[in-house]
Amino acid sequence: MEFNVNTMAGDIGVGGLVGFVTGYALKKLMKLALALIGVYVMSLFWLQQKGVITVNQDKLFNLASGWTSEIMSLSDKVLGILPGTGAFVVGFYLGFQKG
Repeated sequence: MEFNVNTMAGDIGVGGLVGFVTGYALKKLMKLALALIGVYVMSLFWLQQKGVITVNQDKLFNLASGWTSEIMSLSDKVLGILPGTGAFVVGFYLGFQKG
C-alpha cells in the first residue's frame, strides 16, 4: 500500500472547504427561517390584539414545540448522512461558528 501525502492533503482541503461552506450556509438559512417564523408569530399576536383573530396560545406553543423536535430530529439525520471525515466536521463547525 502506497502512502501519498499530496492526495491526502487534497482530500482534507476539499473536505474542510465543503464542510465550511455547508456549515456557513446552514447557519444563515437557520437565521432566516427563525426570523420569518418570528415575524409570522408576531403578526398573529398583533392581529389578535386588534381583534381580527383569536389565537389559542396553548395550541400555538405546542405546535412550536413539535416543530422544534422535528427540526432536531432532522438535524440528527442530516449529520448522519454527512461524511464523517474529520476535515469536513472541523470545516462544518468553523463555518457554522462564522455564519
